[in-house]
Amino acid sequence: MNAFDSPSVLLGDCLAHLKGMASGVVGLAYLDPPFQTGRVHRLSARDRVTAYEFDDVWESPQAYESFLLARLVEVRRVLTETGSLFFHCGRDAGHVARGLLDRVFGPERFRSEIIWHYRRWSSGASSLLPAHQTIHYYTKTDSYVFNPIWEAYSPATNVDQLLQRRRRDASQKAIYDRDEEGRPVPSGPKRGVPLGDVWDLPYLNPKARERTGYPTQKPLALLERIIALASRPGDLVLDPFCGSGTTLVAAAALGRRAIGIDRSEPAVELARARLERPVRSRSRLLERGREAYRTADPVSLALLAGLDCAPVQRNGGIDAILKEPHDGLPVAVRVQRPGETAAEAAAKLRRAGASKRASRLILVVREPTEPGAAFEGVELIESPAAAITRRLGGGLGDPGPDSPGA
Repeated sequence: MNAFDSPSVLLGDCLAHLKGMASGVVGLAYLDPPFQTGRVHRLSARDRVTAYEFDDVWESPQAYESFLLARLVEVRRVLTETGSLFFHCGRDAGHVARGLLDRVFGPERFRSEIIWHYRRWSSGASSLLPAHQTIHYYTKTDSYVFNPIWEAYSPATNVDQLLQRRRRDASQKAIYDRDEEGRPVPSGPKRGVPLGDVWDLPYLNPKARERTGYPTQKPLALLERIIALASRPGDLVLDPFCGSGTTLVAAAALGRRAIGIDRSEPAVELARARLERPVRSRSRLLERGREAYRTADPVSLALLAGLDCAPVQRNGGIDAILKEPHDGLPVAVRVQRPGETAAEAAAKLRRAGASKRASRLILVVREPTEPGAAFEGVELIESPAAAITRRLGGGLGDPGPDSPGA
């Protein structure tokens, strides 16, 4: 087994297959083994009929360590001298993996602890919300393939200052370099910020096109980044716990050869099917960034300052939801927009509130309304500007300062 011109998926225990491979043929290995969670992972596919599962129950911690150690030794053997290993682990056995990796590869071959950060929904409040997984990055030798990836500068970076070269003065203080005429000396081309070890990549949501129903399936975006970072086109990529085949699909898309191994026959069939008909979800979050999803009107939210509420993004009828429900149901709040009549604002709030089963609908009006104005199911509250305008006699049917009750 020295060449894999097209992606191959093998059925069986990866240890046996690894022992049958020649030494020094794999450019990159990605391992996503069981996390020692102590349970059986099971999930259904979209058809609600097909189900995938794998057993992550072990007789003892020692049994789990022995299982990993034997396979890590073989993975290191099949790596090329410039090869790399990425070991994906969770919180249950991350410490075990790190100790074994140091033992097999040597602590001096450790390159990075990558944090894959994502956001997921959870209703639990008894502990911190799990929002990351860890990937340990090791290399076989000190001479390894590494392709730098550059990201854009943050909005807080003064890019214009980065364009000026710096030097050390007599006191070893960094200062901007200037030529003989006192002009700033350019620092040369800037490629951006080198990729860091915290990767903010979306978790696969249940409706993602590439989701297969396989438990613990990873997004293609994650594997594409790893493969692009530490391998070259034509290199052989190995995934000895390939599951649904995400690594193989990513490798093929990037022009790498690939071999995957799994002891589950349904998983192997799924991986082969994905290679024949690869599907990739389009992540608008990656394309546009998180800030693009913050669509709530900041001026309207400013009028709600001090109110214990959660801003609502990407909703044309509701600006905020009170954190404390009323009668067990949400309370929806909207602020009237400039150029929008109170009736139009109330209609939008009513429609949006109905879909959320809101118990109360609160509309903050920016302009004084007619005395007695009412909109079915909507409670009106004047903004400070509207209240002051009415008090000063500038609103519709407003009492003047000398009127009774003023």
